[in-house]
Amino acid sequence: MPPSSAALARTTVFAPRLAALIGDHLGRDVFRLEPDTIGVAGHEVADRILAARRATETERPTFKPLHGRSITRNEASTVTRTVGHDVREALAGPLPGDADLAGSWPLRGHLFLRDLILGRDPYRLRMLMSRNLELTPKLTWSVIAVGAALPGWPRPGDRLTGLAGRAAQAKGYQERRYAMGMYRRAAAPVCFTVSTLVANALWLGSPFGDGTSNRGVILESLRLLPPSWNILRNASPEYPAIDDRIGARDDVLLLPLLSHRDPALWEDPDTFRPDRWDDLDPDTAPGYLPFGHSSERCWGRHMVMPLAELLLDLVRGAGLVVDPAQRTGRVPLLGLLGVEDVRLVRPS
Repeated sequence: MPPSSAALARTTVFAPRLAALIGDHLGRDVFRLEPDTIGVAGHEVADRILAARRATETERPTFKPLHGRSITRNEASTVTRTVGHDVREALAGPLPGDADLAGSWPLRGHLFLRDLILGRDPYRLRMLMSRNLELTPKLTWSVIAVGAALPGWPRPGDRLTGLAGRAAQAKGYQERRYAMGMYRRAAAPVCFTVSTLVANALWLGSPFGDGTSNRGVILESLRLLPPSWNILRNASPEYPAIDDRIGARDDVLLLPLLSHRDPALWEDPDTFRPDRWDDLDPDTAPGYLPFGHSSERCWGRHMVMPLAELLLDLVRGAGLVVDPAQRTGRVPLLGLLGVEDVRLVRPS
């Protein structure tokens, strides 16, 4: 199904560096970005690089060392399962019947998800979901330092989410700081990513035809605006053996932003076409890496898709559309790729 005329009238403006990547390197497989960094967009080379070794602890975006303390894969897996349980519990309960989803996205969707999943947790934990904390790491750690020092720390017996229950077990100031850091590390990406993904989908295709599936809309949005637009791998001896254009000291930046638009892989690569996923498997489509490589998928993908489909369904059910007066959407250079302000309104 072709995009609506309203969607076709919108222009997506990428930050200069992102626009330069698309303009200068689209269709190329391996190229130098910086004196010490190689860009990779070719899906065959990317497959081999990502399969060569597992990500190190400093390459994992969510579970990098915290306060100088390593986060083991076992701890990261346990925390992810805990958040997953909290998400399933939230989805199993009654949804808010009076939620107003009109307004500026992704902020509106983010607040809805925060309250849906974490609404019963203490304020000192829920405040860690504030998008204002993204302004600077110093602000984040200041809020955490104050929250860990205040009296009235939640108790394990309180009615909490599983993630807050883990934090409630912390003893002493340093453990509380670590627990609050983990709470933000685990929960914030879910709320941030899902709300951004749905905002992107609405910008790219709203209003959608009645027969257009939410799944197809989400998968196609992940293709054109992948929230994780790059995957970093630090210099490693495996990589020069894969491609001699990669030096022994070169870091490697893999670029789903480019492979998702490669004309050799996609028909009408710049066109938003949710129906293409009727015949494609997102787990095997060449060059499609919204949740990483098959050798090491993002642990949160089984939360992201159901939440995104639910949120999109609520927006569609409420009859909300992108404000017809909004013709330009800007995509800033951030770790999480998305249109920064999508205004949803009810049709007049």
